[in-house]
Amino acid sequence: MGVYSLEKLLAEARKLAVEYRKATGQPLAITSELAKQDAARLLDLDPAPPATGGYDAVGRHGERAGRRFQVKGRAILDEGRGGQRIGQLRLDQPWDSVLLVLMDEAFEPTEIWEAERPALLAALAEGGESKRAKRGAMSVARFKAIGRLVWLCDEGEITDELWENHP
Repeated sequence: MGVYSLEKLLAEARKLAVEYRKATGQPLAITSELAKQDAARLLDLDPAPPATGGYDAVGRHGERAGRRFQVKGRAILDEGRGGQRIGQLRLDQPWDSVLLVLMDEAFEPTEIWEAERPALLAALAEGGESKRAKRGAMSVARFKAIGRLVWLCDEGEITDELWENHP
């Protein structure tokens, strides 16, 4: 084990990402790793071993037990700016659901959304032959429309159907 705890390293990484953006005006490519660690910690998931193809974490308990998750992260730095996109989904790899960790300007998690593979594949198929759909890309708004809110910073994990987006 290193000199620093994982929690301390993540806190310092968040600070560094904020300072880097202030200094350069550009994002530091760390959002994905922060999202994976946050999802694992907040939803009680086991991180996948390094070099595992297709998924980033596995559920430990309850309805998530044994389920494989891709984890995507997005820092929402300008609420008024639309069209923000999530990273490309690995459609050819084994996974059951995707978790989208949304972060604030300090790279702290604010919401986590979950969408299951069949719903995501159907939404991408609706995109037809577009290049984005073929690559497995979609907007944050589209992901939220087909997913469900599973964690909120002020409330923690959401286990009831209050936030369900599906009819």
